[in-house]
Parts: sequence; structure tokens; C-alpha cells
Amino acid sequence: MEIDNRTQVKDVALADRNSRQVLEEAGVDYCCGGSKPLGEACAEAGVKLEEIQKRLREQKSEAGSADTVWTSVPLAELARHIRKKHHRYVREAIGRLRPLAGKVRMKHGEKHRELADVEELLHAVAREMSAHMQKEELVLFPYIEALEKAANCGESPEPPFFGTVKNPIHMMMREHDAAGELVRKIRQASGGYAIPADSCASYKALYEELCAFEADLHEHVHLENNILFPRAVELEATIFGEPRQ
Repeated sequence: MEIDNRTQVKDVALADRNSRQVLEEAGVDYCCGGSKPLGEACAEAGVKLEEIQKRLREQKSEAGSADTVWTSVPLAELARHIRKKHHRYVREAIGRLRPLAGKVRMKHGEKHRELADVEELLHAVAREMSAHMQKEELVLFPYIEALEKAANCGESPEPPFFGTVKNPIHMMMREHDAAGELVRKIRQASGGYAIPADSCASYKALYEELCAFEADLHEHVHLENNILFPRAVELEATIFGEPRQ
């Protein structure tokens, strides 16, 4: 694929894991901002388009090194992967991070006042993601799986109470934006997860885990915004033959 300033960021991200790693390391938003042209996204991230293009050329996947092609596996398998890998990770990480953030603030908060902001933002993203994942698991994912099952059997699924899959998807994408903004503020408050000279092991662990949490969230949202949701919308339209309201 030829990549220029007009290429959508999500198309770069969909290429392979190495391409997403390049975008992640450069701070280019490929999940919530996946529909933006690469040139615009690079400008917002404060990096040169030419540098990103150079890194992408250098990081091209070798034959056989690409990760699972989520654009072609059954939707039920993709939804299951998201639940088992990313939803589980978020819940486990939140369980570790919340008490750890409180511990670090208690010990270092007087000197490092930003820790109070980091802890408050972490609690906010924990609340946001916990409610968000529950809605996906109880409402959206089961309907997507029912759509696929019906399509495979040549049937029509039971009409959902929300009208069309596009309605909960729009809500989930807005919530992705909200969670992404909270995580961005955590990065900003922590100075890019910069570990101060007087930090202890817990301080280092907190910032390292927060950085990993952000990277996982980006991959998580990418799989939904750029792959699962568009495929579900397309499948529903194929089944019913016309856009639904």
C-alpha cells in the first residue's frame, strides 16, 4: 500500500502490528482518530509525515509475521477475542492500578502534586470503561453475534430494541473518545509517564502500568472502531437490504 498524507490512519493501522507500533510510538492516534488523513494526524501529534513514512518502510512485516487478520475472521471470534484479551486486561489492570495509585499518592503526593490528578483521572477512566464494557458484553456483542448467526443460516435476526446496530455503535464510539481523552490527560498530567529521580519501585510500577494500559486501550479501540463495528454495520445492511433507522 502506498502511504501518503491523504491515507487514512486506520488503513495504516490495519496493515499489521508493526505499523500500529510505529504509530503508537509516535503518538499518532490510530483508534479514535482512525478516519483522519495521516498528514493531519501527524501534524496533531507533532511529528513529520516523512519521518512516519520512513519508519513504516523500515518496519514492514516480514512474511509470516503478521498478526491475526481480524478483517476476515468471524465476527463472533473477534468479539470473543476482545472480551477475553482486552476486556479482561482492563478489569485486571484497573484492579491493580487503583490501589497502587492511592499508595503512590499517599507517599509522594505532597512533593508531586500531579499524582492527585493522575489518581482522579484513573478513577474516572475506570468508571467509564467498566460501564462501557458491560454494555458491549450484554447488548452490542450478542446482537452482532446474532446477526452473523442469522446470516450464516439465511435468516433474519430478531429486531433489536435499539433499531439498528449503528445506534449502540455510535454510543460506544463516543465512549471510546471519552476514555481516550481521560487517558490522554493522564499522560499529560504525568509528563508522559516521566519517572522522577526520587521515585520508589511502586512509583515506577504505576507509571509503567499506566503506559501499558494506554497502549492496550489503543489496540482495543482500534479493533472495535476500525474493524468490528464497520463489519457489523455492513453485515446488517446486507441482511436487511437497506439502511435501518
